[in-house]
Amino acid sequence: MVTPRFFVELPLTEGHVFDLSEDAVHHVQVRRLKAGMPIVLFNGRNGEWLATIGHIGRSTVQVRVGKHQAVDRELACHVTIAIAMPANERMDPLVEKLTELGVAAIQPLVSERSVLRPAGERAVRKREHWQAIAAAASEQCGRTKVPRIEPVRALDQWLTGLPEGALESRWLLSLRGADPLAAQLASHLPRALVTLSGPEGGFTAAEEVAALQRGFVAISLGARVLRADTAPLALLAAVALA
Repeated sequence: MVTPRFFVELPLTEGHVFDLSEDAVHHVQVRRLKAGMPIVLFNGRNGEWLATIGHIGRSTVQVRVGKHQAVDRELACHVTIAIAMPANERMDPLVEKLTELGVAAIQPLVSERSVLRPAGERAVRKREHWQAIAAAASEQCGRTKVPRIEPVRALDQWLTGLPEGALESRWLLSLRGADPLAAQLASHLPRALVTLSGPEGGFTAAEEVAALQRGFVAISLGARVLRADTAPLALLAAVALA
């Protein structure tokens, strides 16, 4: 049996005793964990901690932190996926799978052809929902860090705010005269990468020009047209295996 893992937004030190969050308590109950069972805790800062479940109440679970383990399961390349959000709830599984594959940050965008256009309080709730999905996926896959979900932004505003002369590589997934991804990966694997991926129907020509002007290089994933929620997964998988 795989030892259950829990993300906690607290400083962790050996010997520390505290109560798990409401969501974590629910997971303990669903998994039917018992007092005395071992678990693993991580807070996204440095490695993970062995821990033991203590007293279990009707709505509380106490844990005692054990020894620290200095493990690192992150990608060698710090990848930010900026994506014009796909519609029909496809963003939920996309966040989950990007987390499993090792993404460092996700930037949800609204572009000209976007169908999903959350704004105001709805955008805030969406971001919180996706952040929770990322945390749960990190618990499941063994990561010691949780990807940051950035606030929803309009594509043009986000592009304008990018710094010039940045050290990271910038790739734009495109079908318009783009270089093959394999050629880019064969030449070098960047230490930091920002990838821009479009919505259903892709970016407009004007949007692609704007991205190129901000230092993006057009990249192709091949002759087939991938769905908006498939393309970023394909790219991240290739980077993870490079």
